[in-house]
Amino acid sequence: MKIVLQNLTKKFPSRGRKSPGEVIAVNDFTFEIPDGKLVGLLGPSGCGKSTALNLICGLQKPTRGKIFFGEDDVTNLPPEHRGVGLVFQNYALYPHLTVLKNITFPLENLRGADKLSREEMEKRALEAARMVQLEGLMDRKPSELSGGQQQRVAIARALVKTPKVLLLDEPLSNLDARLRLQTREEIRRIQRQTGVTTIFVTHDQEEAMSISDMIVVMKEGVVQQIGKPQEVYDEPVNLFVARFLGTPPINIFRGRVSGEVLYIGEDAVLTLAGVTDQEVTVGIRPEGFIPREDGPLTCRMTRVEVMGRDVSVVSTHPCSDNVSIRSIINAESMVDPDAETVRFSVKPHKLYLFHPETGERIPFTVRA
Repeated sequence: MKIVLQNLTKKFPSRGRKSPGEVIAVNDFTFEIPDGKLVGLLGPSGCGKSTALNLICGLQKPTRGKIFFGEDDVTNLPPEHRGVGLVFQNYALYPHLTVLKNITFPLENLRGADKLSREEMEKRALEAARMVQLEGLMDRKPSELSGGQQQRVAIARALVKTPKVLLLDEPLSNLDARLRLQTREEIRRIQRQTGVTTIFVTHDQEEAMSISDMIVVMKEGVVQQIGKPQEVYDEPVNLFVARFLGTPPINIFRGRVSGEVLYIGEDAVLTLAGVTDQEVTVGIRPEGFIPREDGPLTCRMTRVEVMGRDVSVVSTHPCSDNVSIRSIINAESMVDPDAETVRFSVKPHKLYLFHPETGERIPFTVRA
């Protein structure tokens, strides 16, 4: 099911004297979600991603704009008639009901031609449970399940109605690290198996990038960038997107361009073309550093952290906005942890320039 959002806007009334004026939670959101794709809505708390999800499922009505499922305008259609399955952050399971009863609950509310017999409901519940690998736990109650199992019950309950659209609102935030990894892989497997169009809301960029076909990065209700995860990571449109994506985060420096040379402090880091003389904000991904004895960027060594196949060189620089600079290098690279300084050259495709006031990306080419 293709989903089309046209100029979707949601405003909330003033919260009183301390917060005069309307609060714009979602601002002019226009986007087409292709049929059968998994799209991640990504951003910090308060960016409007959960509000956008609530608008799509019908729990809230937009102030302006339209929502289409396929060719059908569902903007004013009640949630129960939209054919959506919704999975909440806190699972929202009924504690007094078994796994089977929790999964079949949505089917018991069907009426008319859609009404199912008890045998049909249990058959569909078992099919949904198999999909999430819960078939041996049907007689248990939620208190007898682990967090990951409870989340899978919630997913099975959403899938049992064979929804046109599956909506997931931060479904992994209550799980520990190992369960998060396992459950997100399960979500991706289920989505590919069913082919249902899925929207996944999260503030965790690693989750969004690992399982999404496309990601939508939001800030204060405004869409910042839409694209395939790797494309957004490699080509951020502004400083906010560059900072939000990536673990460890991008390293930010105060720099300047003079005579087509990029300087960070007194270090002439790169020769550029197409950029006029100006102050700039420089972003360098952790994997963008190459340790070299004659490298142009000199940093003060703090420590070296060995992480198996990679090594993290932690250093500082007077022009860095980060407390520490993290450089991820191959474990085979030789870096003296006892040295006072470490010198790097920089991979040009891992370095970005931004306007220091607006944060907008400044394009450049590297002069040989």
